[in-house]
Amino acid sequence: MANVTSTWTEPSNTPLTLLLLGKGTDPASERGVDCPGDLPAPSDPDLVARATAAKAALGSRVFVLGHHYQRDEVIQFADVTGDSFKLAQQAAARPEAEFIVFCGVHFMAESADILTTPAQKVILPDLAAGCSMADMAVLGQVETAWEHFEDLGITDQIVPVTYMNSSADIKGFVGRNKGVVCTSSNAKRALDWSFEQGSKVFFLPDQHLGRNTAVLEMGFDLDDCVLYDPHKPKGGLTDEQLRNAKMILWRGHCSVHGRFTIDSVREVRERVPGVNVLVHPECRHDVVRAADYVGSTEYIIRALDAAPSGSAWAVGTELNLVRRLALAHPDKQVMFLDRTVCYCSTMNRIDLPHLVWALEELVAGRVPNVITVDEKTAHEARVALDQMLALP
Repeated sequence: MANVTSTWTEPSNTPLTLLLLGKGTDPASERGVDCPGDLPAPSDPDLVARATAAKAALGSRVFVLGHHYQRDEVIQFADVTGDSFKLAQQAAARPEAEFIVFCGVHFMAESADILTTPAQKVILPDLAAGCSMADMAVLGQVETAWEHFEDLGITDQIVPVTYMNSSADIKGFVGRNKGVVCTSSNAKRALDWSFEQGSKVFFLPDQHLGRNTAVLEMGFDLDDCVLYDPHKPKGGLTDEQLRNAKMILWRGHCSVHGRFTIDSVREVRERVPGVNVLVHPECRHDVVRAADYVGSTEYIIRALDAAPSGSAWAVGTELNLVRRLALAHPDKQVMFLDRTVCYCSTMNRIDLPHLVWALEELVAGRVPNVITVDEKTAHEARVALDQMLALP
């Protein structure tokens, strides 16, 4: 591996980084995240052997899914790796699997539960593995916003669209109101369809994906987009702004992709002449405008696979994936767009001790951390998901 790592420079650690990696605790910000059961110690030298043995004992009864942002120590046990929607689809395609162990975050496991059969159990190895972006759109707040739109008499013009990175409750709200779910790969198609149904879109929960898609792919002006802040009266917007807007963006963002700045882009271009800047559309608008290539996680992987040997790439997405791509392409100079570490903190909750614990619990006949979406919400969310699958 020595020759493989020669082009990879590890971003510098910070106290926060060590906390995100589980090398420290902060009780003030981590209340309520204790997990049930006795977890193996991270220092246990037999963790890999224990995970291997437990998975073998379960055989075809278990199907392990690993999101691209997971740690390598977890990804090695995944039967399939991918983005959130691909993994939910893969779970649905395995009806013979009694247990779906989802190494990702809470909203992903919810989507898998919605798409799988009632007989299957979806398990999240650590219930504290949430998503800050998904948590920024709370159903009560969204319903309050919708009531405000009703008072203005504009709901008949609005089609709600929610990013896959949202809770089942929000997907259910969108399904109830004749909207659609989108991914970062098909956001433009979802918006094209939505504007055939109405003259406005209410986009949840990621403002950046909504803005970047509308402006950079559909030709809208920034003035066509307004930002609805649920923490301000009437979203912080005037009635005229809401009536004139084409895109009503929810004030939400990804805590990882939101860290990349225009200064990061300028710095890497000065430091590495000829570098290709490749970023995720959850990044800020000015960062996306300054990049050479923009696309979903799967797009980023394909772009590096196809890149010529010797080329240089600064990638603006989660660090676990960027490191993995750098190691997979030792003939290319692959670097992290930021100079400091930027992990998805909640995704990193799923570590090898939690995976071992979940698998060994299943071997012992106990089913831990089952993620269940109630029948009504699941039905309404499925309406919005099915509409996405029906997009032309």
